[in-house]
Amino acid sequence: MSDHIYKKIELVGSSKEGIEGAVQNAVAKAAESVRNMRWLEVGEIRGHIEDQKVAHWQVTVKIGFTLDE
Repeated sequence: MSDHIYKKIELVGSSKEGIEGAVQNAVAKAAESVRNMRWLEVGEIRGHIEDQKVAHWQVTVKIGFTLDE
């Protein structure tokens, strides 16, 4: 197994459906331009409230990826 060097980026995903959807949206958007994604870390979870109800969720996600060799 070779040693890996990772770089990480931080994104905020959002979704009306829930926390997992917000994470999936962030990962999907990153996948449009980032190769070799390997792991993710969820940092902050927030909800936006409208009319006394949760309108959507926001999740801060750090995504780690390996650099090209």
